[in-house]
Amino acid sequence: MPETLRRLLGEHGLPPEAVDHFVPHQANGVMLGELLPRLKLTSARTHLTVAEHANTGAGSIPLTLDTAHRHGAFADGDLVLMAAFGGGMSTGATLVRWDANRS
Repeated sequence: MPETLRRLLGEHGLPPEAVDHFVPHQANGVMLGELLPRLKLTSARTHLTVAEHANTGAGSIPLTLDTAHRHGAFADGDLVLMAAFGGGMSTGATLVRWDANRS
């Protein structure tokens, strides 16, 4: 996943420090604890729900995004990085510019 995130940020000309929030897929809390320091997203607030909900599979990113939003974590203009991994070492990531006024 670190390489996928570096490539995505590089394609958009963004340094890791530009990311305000990180919402990862949360299949395993121990693995996340080992992964997060390697990502070097020093300015990003990482949002986790795995401790409360355990492995929610494909729903972990939407669940965590909704939880963070309901707690008022995002401000208009914040850059939110979401990333997932799955079987066969597949990874995927996206960047979203938060805009609470768009529907």
